[in-house]
Amino acid sequence: QVQLVESGGGLVQAGGSLRLSCAASSTIFSICTMAWYLQVPGKQRELVATITSGGSTTYADSVKGRFTISRDNAKKTMYLQMNSLKPEDTGVYYCKDLGSYFFSWGQGTQVTVSS
Repeated sequence: QVQLVESGGGLVQAGGSLRLSCAASSTIFSICTMAWYLQVPGKQRELVATITSGGSTTYADSVKGRFTISRDNAKKTMYLQMNSLKPEDTGVYYCKDLGSYFFSWGQGTQVTVSS
């Protein structure tokens, strides 16, 4: 398996924005459906957004209208633009391929939204 590297997290006030990145080291990235997940302590990892190789997207109801997932296959990178952040968006964000097992879980990136 090949690892993914997440970055871009940080501390932000409610209503603020962050842009997360997910970098892959393998060109197989371009054919994978990719996803962002949120892990909150004591809770199961939840699916936040997905994007197919062709750019079709889905979102969890909790982030619709606020988050935008995108990808640049040439750069082997996926993004999550997070706007109008809320305290409940706090947690560790991970990226992963969806429905395949080419990539292993990365270390995640911490997002903390203060009220």
